[in-house]
Amino acid sequence: ALFMPPFFSIRDARPDDALVIVEFNRRLAWETEGKRLDDALLQAGVREALARPDRARYFLAEAADAPLPVVGQLMLTFEWSDWRNGLFWWIQSVYVRAEFRRRGVFRALYDHVERLAHATPDVCGLRLYVEHENVAAQATYRSRGMHPPGYVVFERTWP
Repeated sequence: ALFMPPFFSIRDARPDDALVIVEFNRRLAWETEGKRLDDALLQAGVREALARPDRARYFLAEAADAPLPVVGQLMLTFEWSDWRNGLFWWIQSVYVRAEFRRRGVFRALYDHVERLAHATPDVCGLRLYVEHENVAAQATYRSRGMHPPGYVVFERTWP
């Protein structure tokens, strides 16, 4: 028999997906940065994102044969570029359930978003940031045609 990779359907997240998104974000923060997130703040942030598509947009990957059908997520945020007279879509909050990693979940999410970006007239590109040490993720992003633009991100945060 010919081996077929699993099929993942991609859909926009709905308000009733908030709990799975919160859980994925909690796991993401712990697995990638060893951070424990404030649960109330995280829940409020996810609910705000789901209610305000002008701020953020979540996409979920589902596998029909999985015990828990939602197997991955990706969030977009938006940055206006005056230099390009267009929007960059920032890919954030990417998470794939451990048992579904290296099976094409991110590829399905990314390809879906890239198709949408190409079909949206004012989008000029996709961006994301990744930890310096996360070479596996960097290799994945390169495989999708992304490259480091030569910028270093700085930030100043406050409570």
